Amino acid sequence: MPARWDTILADGADMRCYVAEPTGSGPFPIVIVIQHAGGVDEFVRSMADRVAEAGFVGIAPDLYHREDPNSGDDPLTRMSHLRDASIIIDVNCAIEHAKAFANARADRLGITGFCMGGRVTYLMTTQRSDLRAAVVFYGGNIMRSWGESATPFELTDRITAPMLGLFGADDGNPKQEDVAKLDAELTRLGKVHEFHSYAGAGHGFMGAGRPSYREDAASKAWDRCTAWFDKYLYP
Repeated sequence: MPARWDTILADGADMRCYVAEPTGSGPFPIVIVIQHAGGVDEFVRSMADRVAEAGFVGIAPDLYHREDPNSGDDPLTRMSHLRDASIIIDVNCAIEHAKAFANARADRLGITGFCMGGRVTYLMTTQRSDLRAAVVFYGGNIMRSWGESATPFELTDRITAPMLGLFGADDGNPKQEDVAKLDAELTRLGKVHEFHSYAGAGHGFMGAGRPSYREDAASKAWDRCTAWFDKYLYP
């Protein structure tokens, strides 16, 4: 499975994207993989690799590219500098880059993300009607604005992509009350969606090798994720 770093132009600045492509002859659907607070680190790269192993072109844009890499800021501080307007620009640039790949299906776009990436996934479904499937892994702060724009939650009526939500029942952000509120709003608006919460799992349950990791929840959630993309991105 070939993987590489591409550098593209986003908002007048260089932005690196981690790209993982399936082996074999394509074209393959595209899945945008959105980072967690740690950036496009080993965990996010491994998720992009797994996306490719499942038969999709995976691309993970570095949303911290405007930050000084030598600042010494911790991940939560770096995350606090992000603004929705810039995030939308960056993700759109990554999508357009991936759509030009020779082995990619430009008309078959999906998106997923973890932690803050789950929030960005929800946000992007309100911005692009060409997204055919979305998978939100424990996305918090969906009901908060990053900047001067409306919250992702307030834009729920714009969503057209079928959405799968995967959450830890013991998570503090989002809490189960938040998950229930998202579920109710998507239901009220007639949006295709499916939510699952895993008992005994908290935030970051997908992170193998970390204290938050829960093997059973992670395995079941990943199976649901790939099945969702298979259903909506393949004919």
